[in-house]
Amino acid sequence: MTMPRRRPGRPRRADATPTRERVLAAATALFAQRGFDAVGLREVAAVAGVDVATVAHHAGTKAQLYDACFARVFTAERQVLEEAAERARQALAAGPQKALGALHDLVDVFVDFLEDHPETTALWLRRWLEPHRHADLDARYSAPLYALVVDLLTVAAAAGALAEPTPHVTVRSLVWAVHGHVTALAAGVGSGARERREFRAFVHRFLDALYGPAGP
Repeated sequence: MTMPRRRPGRPRRADATPTRERVLAAATALFAQRGFDAVGLREVAAVAGVDVATVAHHAGTKAQLYDACFARVFTAERQVLEEAAERARQALAAGPQKALGALHDLVDVFVDFLEDHPETTALWLRRWLEPHRHADLDARYSAPLYALVVDLLTVAAAAGALAEPTPHVTVRSLVWAVHGHVTALAAGVGSGARERREFRAFVHRFLDALYGPAGP
C-alpha cells in the first residue's frame, strides 16, 4: 500500500510545538514587554500564529491567560529549584563547608535559570510595577519559591550547618539581586559573559561572608 506523501514544508505532528505552548510563549513574551493592559488576545493570536478563538479555547479570558503565563514560568522554575534544594538539604549532614558549597550551587542554578529565561524577570517586574493588582499571583507563584529556600536555610541553621537569624531577608535580598542582574544583562550593561562571571563571583562572596568561618 502506498502511503500519502507529506506536503513539503509541513511539520510532522510530533515535531510541531503544541498549540497551547505556542500561545503561552507568545503571551508571556508580550506581557513581559508591555504589561497586562497593553496586550490584547488578538495580538497574542497573531504572534502565536493562530486565531483568537484558539487562544480563548486554550487559555480562556485575558486574565486567565495572564495567570497561565505565571503558572508556566513558575512550574519550570520550581522544578530546577526543588532539585537543587534537595541536593543542598542532603549536603547538610556533611558539615558546614559542604553545606556552603551546596548553597553556591543552588544560587548558581537560580541565576542560570533566570539568565536563560529573562522573560521570567520581565514578567514579574511588570507585575510588581502595580503592586495592588494581581496580588494573588504572588501567593501562588512567588511565595512558594521563597518558602522553599527559606525552609532550607532554617533547616540548615537548626542543624548547625550555618548561622542564619533572618532567612527571609537573605532570600529576598538574593532574589532581588539576581533579578537586577538579569535586567542589566537585558539592557546590555557590560559584557554579557564577563558580567555573568563577575555576578557569580559576587554571590559566592556574599554567601561566604554570611556563612563562612568569618560569618555570623
